[in-house]
Amino acid sequence: MNRFFQFLAIAALMVNVAVAQVKWSADPAHTNARFDVKHLGISFVDGEFTKVEGTVETATATSFNNAKVNFSIDVNSVDTRIEARDNHLKTDDFFAADKFPKMTLKSVSFKSAKMKGKYLMVADLTIREVTKKVTFDVTQNGGVITDPWGKTRAGFTAKAKINRHDFGIKYNDKLPSGVEAVASEVDIIVNTELVLN
Repeated sequence: MNRFFQFLAIAALMVNVAVAQVKWSADPAHTNARFDVKHLGISFVDGEFTKVEGTVETATATSFNNAKVNFSIDVNSVDTRIEARDNHLKTDDFFAADKFPKMTLKSVSFKSAKMKGKYLMVADLTIREVTKKVTFDVTQNGGVITDPWGKTRAGFTAKAKINRHDFGIKYNDKLPSGVEAVASEVDIIVNTELVLN
């Protein structure tokens, strides 16, 4: 009986080793995390974090179903094209970059959706050391290719909405009408090119 359980343990270990053996890295020159938020109730402010690192592990080099995703975002790389606004975003009103210099995104599940090239990712998103589960709609852009230099690449766009207050981003100025100067709901868009290691 002991041998039977040993056999089961070895078989389970072999299955685990066989899964997620293909490793991909996010190309930093073609990866960013963008955001879009309503301003004064009448327009939108957009920006991006330009320094994003990430890895993805898959079972094969052609299928991303059940992929394991792990990304890290440098808060100090925020860029809205206005230096004063960028500096304000780094304060305790928003990201408190001195205390919390990194945001992280780690997948809980990554499943094929009904349409080809579409996935649903549930991920633990951590901002200001607050972690919440967020669902992303993910699109694979154009399949897997070989670039002119012989590297294997795949491109993805992931989109989600969050309430910034859920993550302790507390800036709360309002107009006399009660409209938020900066809306609570924020659109997140992550674009990445993955390179097969």
